[in-house]
Amino acid sequence: MPSKTGTGDPPGSAGNFALRIPDGEDRPRLVCDTCGFINYVNPRVVVGTVCTWRERILMCRRAIEPRTGFWTIPAGYLEEKETVMDGAKREAREEACADVDLDSVLSIYTVPRISQVQIIYRGTLRSPDVAPGPESQEVALLTWDEIPWDDIAFPSVHWALNHFREVRELRSFPPFANPEGETGDRRPGETRHPGQ
Repeated sequence: MPSKTGTGDPPGSAGNFALRIPDGEDRPRLVCDTCGFINYVNPRVVVGTVCTWRERILMCRRAIEPRTGFWTIPAGYLEEKETVMDGAKREAREEACADVDLDSVLSIYTVPRISQVQIIYRGTLRSPDVAPGPESQEVALLTWDEIPWDDIAFPSVHWALNHFREVRELRSFPPFANPEGETGDRRPGETRHPGQ
């Protein structure tokens, strides 16, 4: 977090912030010594979609860090004043020049180590015409067996793809959560899809 005073003050702050446990709280937070304002730092929200065209799944090879060159689904950070559905559609456009209809929430994952909540949709492409956006080296519509499982960028991409496969033919289902015992802390490549 940028700091004017070197103590981690919120941007635009004129106060002197210190890290301490405020009254009624159970963890340290940045608190203004001048006015008592508490700067709550909340998790980041990631939105994405497992997009399909017929029997093929849209995959993007990352052109940015982290994990440049590895494969993912279209996903990224939710912008301020944006709905999660609008964010998921925007990410598909930005990363794969794809126009997608969202069906339902596939999963809600938490990755505490990096303070992320990931909301992943199941969606259908309006057209198979896709192309790499600025954050993708390449994009492809792949069958299940063509997915480069050893080159998947993040554990949660493995989870989303496997959860998608479980409900591919279902019209409705409750959203999935992290697989039992998984927090997203494994190195990419340590989580495998069934059968590997």
